[in-house]
Amino acid sequence: MRRTTTQGEALVTCALWALLCVAIVVTYGRLEPAELYHVSRDGLAGGLSRALVVSNFPISLVAIALVLVAMQTLRRRAWTVGAPAIALCAVTAWPGVVDQADLDARPVNALPALGVLLALGLTLAARRRAGTGFAPRLPLDPLRLGVGVLALLGSIPWLAAELGFYLAEGVFIMERRGVEPDGTVLAAVHLGHHHGLDGTLLVASALLLTRVRLTPGRLATVTRLYLALAFAYGAVNLVQDAWNEQLVKRDWVGWKIPSALEPRPEPVWLVVLALAAAAALALRRDEKSPCPTEVGHGVGHGGRTGRRTRGRT
Repeated sequence: MRRTTTQGEALVTCALWALLCVAIVVTYGRLEPAELYHVSRDGLAGGLSRALVVSNFPISLVAIALVLVAMQTLRRRAWTVGAPAIALCAVTAWPGVVDQADLDARPVNALPALGVLLALGLTLAARRRAGTGFAPRLPLDPLRLGVGVLALLGSIPWLAAELGFYLAEGVFIMERRGVEPDGTVLAAVHLGHHHGLDGTLLVASALLLTRVRLTPGRLATVTRLYLALAFAYGAVNLVQDAWNEQLVKRDWVGWKIPSALEPRPEPVWLVVLALAAAAALALRRDEKSPCPTEVGHGVGHGGRTGRRTRGRT
């Protein structure tokens, strides 16, 4: 019997990224481009421009996972929307679509953004069919909570930067100036958006979406493997940005962790793949756990979907 996949975790994931986009629009709208990183537009146009680029990277990466989760519930004909959504989101991977040296939006950035909107539509459609319940307590939930708390604590300076202000120097440094590899002088943690925070939210998204109860099969396997890779990619980028900003720029260590933003045949990507393999193996423990009644409510047409959700375990 096909398991109905409720969308509580997926909706929380969408809300996290929506809050990030709101913060970006506000912060980039009120600060001068010189205070930010590799942008040239100011005002509301600058905020919307940077949010559009973020919808490409990294939000489109999460949107692919949302499509895979939603398709667990939607009928096969929904692939007529799901497949184009994944293809549009994948445009982000094309060289030059997102350029770290120039983070102003360009027309091509509308393509992955459209994929993200389609993924959101599929999530809402799946919610109408399966409800907004959450999976019950799972064996890996204590580990998920611990990893999530550690990621959040490490992200405190990035959260402040996202909101457009510096924290006083103490546990973290932010405003201390230093020379970047390209010769520019920047604060240790510049104001605005950081890929370290992207890493944190990718980790959070993976922690949430791996809780979703999937119907065993090839689609479930692909979804779990993709989420394991997203978790590993986010975790490595989180650690890389924090290490370089808080340790190297303090002169506590001299070795920088190389960038893992783009797939390359470098040792740092062996770490990403190894961590992804470990995460995938760990998830098997959750997959084999019993599936009791899901927490929350499943609201469908006239409440019928909710009753059906509770009966399918």
